[in-house]
Amino acid sequence: MERTRARATVFLMLFLGNLGNALEVPLDLPQPPTITHQSPKDFIIDPRENIVIHCDAKGKPHPSFSWTRNGTHFDIDQDPKVTMRPHSGTLVVDISGEKVESYEGVYQCTARNEHGTAVSNNIVIRQSRSPLWSKERNEPIIVQEGVSLVLQCRPPAGLPPPIIFWMNINFQRLPQSSRVSQALNGDLYFSNVLKEDSRNDYICYARFPHTQTIQQKQPITVTVLNLDAINETVAALYNETDFLSDGSAEERRPTFLIPSGSSSSKMVLRGQVLELECIAEGLPTPEVSWSKVSGEFPAKRTSFLHFQKTLRIVDVSEADAGEYRCTARNRLASVHHTIRVTVKAAPYWISTPRNLVLAPRERGNLICRASGTPKPTITWAMNGIPIENSPKDPSRKVEGDTIIFEEVQTGSSAVYQCHASNEYGYLLSNAFVNVLSETPRVLTPANKVYQVIRNSRALLDCSSFGSPIPKITWFKDSRSSTLDGDPYVLHENGTLEIHVAQALNSGKYTCVARNSLGISENHVYLEVKEPTRILKQPEYMVVQRNRNVVFECKVKHDPSLIPTMTWVKDNGELPDDERFVVDSDSLTITDVTENDSGTYTCIMITTLDQDSASAELTVVEQPDPPTDLELTDQKPRSVQLTWIPGDEHNSPIHMFVIQYADSLHHHGHWHNLTVVPGFKTTAHLKLSPYVHYTFRVLALNAVGLSNPSLPSRVYKTNPSAPDENPSGVDGFGTEHDNLVISWKPMSGHQANGPGLQYKVMWRQKDVDKEWTSVTVANVSKFMVSGTPTFTPYEVQVQAINDYGIGPEPAVVTGHSGEDLPMQAPDNVQVLVLNSSLAEVHWEPVPPKTVRGRLKGYKVYYWRERSLHKHNPHHVEQQVLTFSGNKSHGILPGLQPYSLYLFNVRVFNGKGEGPASSNQQFETPEGVPGRPSFLRITNPNLDSLTLEWGPPYDRNGRLTGYTLKYQTVNISDVLGPVEELALPANETSVTLLNLKYSTRYKFYFNAKTGQGAGPVVTEEAATIMDEVHPAAPAFGNVSSSVGEDGTLISWEYWGAEKNVYVEYIVENDNSEEEWQKEYVNGSRVYVLKGLKEGLSYRVRVVAKGHNGQAVLHQSEELLVMIPAMAARQVDIATQGWFIGLMCAIALLILVLLIICFIQRNKGGKYPVKEKEDAHTDPEFQPMKEDDCTFGEYSDTEDHKPLKGSRTPSNGTVHRDNSDDSLVDYGGDGGDGQFNEDGSFIGQYSGKSSARDTAGGHESSEAPSPVNTSAMNSFV
Repeated sequence: MERTRARATVFLMLFLGNLGNALEVPLDLPQPPTITHQSPKDFIIDPRENIVIHCDAKGKPHPSFSWTRNGTHFDIDQDPKVTMRPHSGTLVVDISGEKVESYEGVYQCTARNEHGTAVSNNIVIRQSRSPLWSKERNEPIIVQEGVSLVLQCRPPAGLPPPIIFWMNINFQRLPQSSRVSQALNGDLYFSNVLKEDSRNDYICYARFPHTQTIQQKQPITVTVLNLDAINETVAALYNETDFLSDGSAEERRPTFLIPSGSSSSKMVLRGQVLELECIAEGLPTPEVSWSKVSGEFPAKRTSFLHFQKTLRIVDVSEADAGEYRCTARNRLASVHHTIRVTVKAAPYWISTPRNLVLAPRERGNLICRASGTPKPTITWAMNGIPIENSPKDPSRKVEGDTIIFEEVQTGSSAVYQCHASNEYGYLLSNAFVNVLSETPRVLTPANKVYQVIRNSRALLDCSSFGSPIPKITWFKDSRSSTLDGDPYVLHENGTLEIHVAQALNSGKYTCVARNSLGISENHVYLEVKEPTRILKQPEYMVVQRNRNVVFECKVKHDPSLIPTMTWVKDNGELPDDERFVVDSDSLTITDVTENDSGTYTCIMITTLDQDSASAELTVVEQPDPPTDLELTDQKPRSVQLTWIPGDEHNSPIHMFVIQYADSLHHHGHWHNLTVVPGFKTTAHLKLSPYVHYTFRVLALNAVGLSNPSLPSRVYKTNPSAPDENPSGVDGFGTEHDNLVISWKPMSGHQANGPGLQYKVMWRQKDVDKEWTSVTVANVSKFMVSGTPTFTPYEVQVQAINDYGIGPEPAVVTGHSGEDLPMQAPDNVQVLVLNSSLAEVHWEPVPPKTVRGRLKGYKVYYWRERSLHKHNPHHVEQQVLTFSGNKSHGILPGLQPYSLYLFNVRVFNGKGEGPASSNQQFETPEGVPGRPSFLRITNPNLDSLTLEWGPPYDRNGRLTGYTLKYQTVNISDVLGPVEELALPANETSVTLLNLKYSTRYKFYFNAKTGQGAGPVVTEEAATIMDEVHPAAPAFGNVSSSVGEDGTLISWEYWGAEKNVYVEYIVENDNSEEEWQKEYVNGSRVYVLKGLKEGLSYRVRVVAKGHNGQAVLHQSEELLVMIPAMAARQVDIATQGWFIGLMCAIALLILVLLIICFIQRNKGGKYPVKEKEDAHTDPEFQPMKEDDCTFGEYSDTEDHKPLKGSRTPSNGTVHRDNSDDSLVDYGGDGGDGQFNEDGSFIGQYSGKSSARDTAGGHESSEAPSPVNTSAMNSFV
């Protein structure tokens, strides 16, 4: 099981990156320029595209840019093809219609502002070149077989150099080997040529990577001739014979084709790739090997290519210098070549100068250290001018690779360039000195949350800036002390590191940055999470095809992290197949196929970490059937069978089963012939004559048998005389005067030929000398009649067919039939050993009277009756068989104190002989059985009565009973034993002077003269003394009221088990009885159904076994059930109230509809006249005919009420809820809506009316309103 873990390392990478970067000055502060992006030093361009030379920089103010080309100022304004991108120094050259060569050269970018000048590297611009192959004609090459050959490629020089490969005219790569390989220069080397190397399309191709173009050389024709062909050619030319000696090419020792000589040298630059090459020729083909004379190869950086002919070492260092030896050897000899490698180095940085931010009068250093071979020269420049030509500055001193600044002054900011060079290259680095006075500022975002996994590293960032450089301190939570020392590490850049974060490290952290000008602080938060762990890993599975498989992957992770479960197969995605079902913690594959085999990995990923576990799935099934059955080495009695195994399907084949079918005798029936181990594919088969064989093979693996192979061709064997005789020959009798001879019939392939018959022979043993015989066919037995009873005979059965007889048969002894024995055993006697065992003896009968094979003797016996008058009479005959010629036997399991009868008989294979005369014997007394019952009655204060019944099996005369008893306390501890002997004729006894309220355990058994029988036990208790109670049986009783009821608990030490909790309402003067609940042996009980707000008296009692008499009682406990004040019922939410309101609303709606209909029928209403007749407003009863309210009058003008809304038809409708009717008086007020949305008007004592828009009049809302009358209406 593979298992991998990964932890988030984001903070660590950020931290390491911060340590390696130059000092960052916020862009809102003055600063010299800094080059941020530039093109590479060696810049090869595509001539088909515009030239883009990058140069970007930052600074405050933003820098301006200029360029030099080939050391002189490049005025881009004078060249319309060249533009500079806005806010950048990047040049874009439009080469359309221009020659690219005119823009090749060495470019350098300069970025300057008022604080300094930064310069870029020298950027060499060259165009890529892919020249055409020169026109040439390759002459055909004719070589002798076995010699070496070099096919030269020599591609045109390109920029960058092309990639070489050899192909044929069909663009197929030519095969390469240790004999034929391509050299580093592109040539194709043959260590020796063979006849098959002849071809006319050896083509060398050159691919130029920059322009992605491919050039090809003219095809080369190679013809390889052997010596015979060369002799024929020379003889035809010179009319000679045997110009060259006959035979094949001569073998020769290895020699190197490249490099030449015994030694050579090579120089390589540090960091580049070292490639050493040795190609040798010889016959046979030499093998090349490598060694380093003065050390070992760097294992991780070394590889061998081109069939060991090329040694390649990447990222070369000085340690790779030395002598390397290549050796070429064949069976004739070996040859060596030594290559001396020297390693030079272009300059490389040891320490680049880093930006300096200094406060006035501070000091600092710029250090520029580089190395190389030879050692590079270090020079300095300021703002792009050699420092020796720059203005003098008393605060600056140059000492080789270091510039020392002391007591710097405001205005001395500048950019310094360090230049390191030797003959193999150069390095250039810019670093500014910025003189500032700046208060501290923390650059890390405020309230940033860092999340790490427990036991991993935590890095809390405090990026800051200030001048002078601020000092960083950290605090946690209460800021009681600075964080310094284990487990905290404070880095120079302000980062706080916790080596192994734990949960207690979680919390709020404060970073404080201070210098002489001020202070700044920032808060961050650390959350330490639990790691992700796979608790149950998937297990290795071997599954049969078409079955289902489940991989479990149970994971534990921090609950605050969101996990993502991913399954992969062989490090790739799962197949897009609905058979793959991914659940939260498992992967199920249904109906697996062989393609599903592989390694499955579950990966649990969170935002911080991950865990994974893998398991392999092997899909197996029964093998494919073997194929290509072939019969070889054919002989009269044998043949060799070969086959090709089928696919094993991931389960090795254990064996092959070879079957045959006989189309001559049993057409279509297959029989197993033999098996062979699974690693064999041939079998030598022994055959029988006269069989038409067809073979097939099945393969067996752990899953099962394969399907059968296709049958082989038919193989026929010739008939012959039988090789064997029938097996299973036996002689026996079925009657007392016959002999039956039987045998197992022979199969068709055992017969060896047609006309199978059996010759049956017999003779009486020790009497007859000659054999009596008979020949039979198609049978398996023969009966001989008239034989004497149970007489030994010798018998034989021999096979015969049309081609002869079988071998001499074996002689088997049998017997003629048996008859029933003639005589009963004599002198039968019995010896009683004990109450359950007796031994019977008899005298064996004479052998002649047995008249058969003696099987043994049988004893028939039965219990005639018990010797005790109380036991019933019954007869159960039993038989015991004693095999062989025995003269005695044991009768076990007899009943004590009983009369038995028995007789003895001899038996043989035919049956039993006559019985001997019946004999009798008596068994002595034994111990009695257990009493038939034991009951305890009439419990009193100090007495108990015991009743019992005698044993069903007395097994003798009862002599009495034994009663033992002892006390048992509440902890089931037993007291001393009291014993009492009782006469045999008693069936009850009363025990007096017992302890009251005490439990007793009784042991009771019966006795005979042979001893005591098994014990029967019982328990009972005396009742409680009501006059003189003992110590209380109940202890503390307590209660607890909860939502599920009232919990009553108590202590109890009494013996009685019938315990009840009784309760009654306090001060209940009624004659209700105490309610009781049976507690079933528990000491706690929950009373349910007690009413809230009432007090109850509660007690616990223990009663006798009849449940009536109270033996023990606890003190009463007063339990108060509080009223649940929190459960107030809101009538507005009750179902009945809502239903009632809906019904009333519906009724009002119906009434209003009726009124509306009646009013429409009645037309206009003389309201105005009636208003004149009634000066005082008064609410009138509703009329029955029109369902309208009574009229009212007013002397005021007809105006709508304040706040009222008049419908378009002039009618004011009253709301259908009585919630809108309110008492009103005094001054009128604006209309309003109450809390259920009804309109409520507040009116003065007068009401007004007005004409409707259509000239009609109608009643206004009544004023004032009689609330009781309205309520009655509703």
